[in-house]
Amino acid sequence: MRIFVTGATGFIGSAIVPELINAGHEVLGLTRSEAGAKSLLAAGAQAHRGDLADLESLRKGAAKSDGVIHLAFIHDFSNYATSAETDIRAIEALGAALAGSDRPFVVTSGIGLVAPGRAATEDDSPDSQFPRKSEQTALGIASRDVRVSVVRLPQVHNTVKQGLITYAIELARQKGVSAYVGDGWNRWPAVHVLDAARLYRLALEKLEKDKLETGARYHAVAEEGVPMRDIAEVIGRGLKVPVVSVSPDEASAHFGWLALFAGRDLPASSALTRERLAWRPTGPGLIEDLEQMRYSETDAVPASVARRA
Repeated sequence: MRIFVTGATGFIGSAIVPELINAGHEVLGLTRSEAGAKSLLAAGAQAHRGDLADLESLRKGAAKSDGVIHLAFIHDFSNYATSAETDIRAIEALGAALAGSDRPFVVTSGIGLVAPGRAATEDDSPDSQFPRKSEQTALGIASRDVRVSVVRLPQVHNTVKQGLITYAIELARQKGVSAYVGDGWNRWPAVHVLDAARLYRLALEKLEKDKLETGARYHAVAEEGVPMRDIAEVIGRGLKVPVVSVSPDEASAHFGWLALFAGRDLPASSALTRERLAWRPTGPGLIEDLEQMRYSETDAVPASVARRA
């Protein structure tokens, strides 16, 4: 299959491209830049120039492919509603190009606020109040004879980046303390980036093989929930800064936009995903990767870079 991948040069996309190629697929990767095009060619993929706002480029990329994996998202948390709207338009454009063709379409969503306080499952509906509507938009497209599935992501990590935790590290560096909220026993789910990449491939191949498959939700969760206190403590050791608790009332002032998540208990299960796709994560855990990363200023991933990925 020839797969069109948006976000192909980003953190997760850079792992999905070789995962697909090594499984015998061809990859057409969306990229905005010449540097991105070169990196895709070096990985054995083809480059397709465009971006999320260029809907015609998205339609053309999807039209000449056998399936689509949509990863790209503008991680601008200062203007999140606009980013979410751009994502909706991109999914609709990709879906329109696939309509009636029986080609698979895998869309990315987040586990985030699906079921705070208990282990979210694949059967839980997305949070209708959250601005990002990737999942709702994708499942709506399924009514147009597009075979769609959704991959919900937790904190995706290696020793360089760790989802929202990348921002928490930068915040701890700036403020000189690594913080958690309250007792810090609220949990975040996590997965290694290579395990996430494998899940995307399995979800895509499931859609391709099973002509009745559509509307499935998958959780890319290796660890159901890692306590935020443990995360803050390993960051503190890495940066050599104090680890402190902030009260729920202080969370907004300390964490800024990250306060929406910092004190939330957000565990998630992947039991149904493992059963349906025979997915077995094997990568290192979140704490292990945080312990192995380099925390010196010169080796850090700046927040501005993290936002663009």
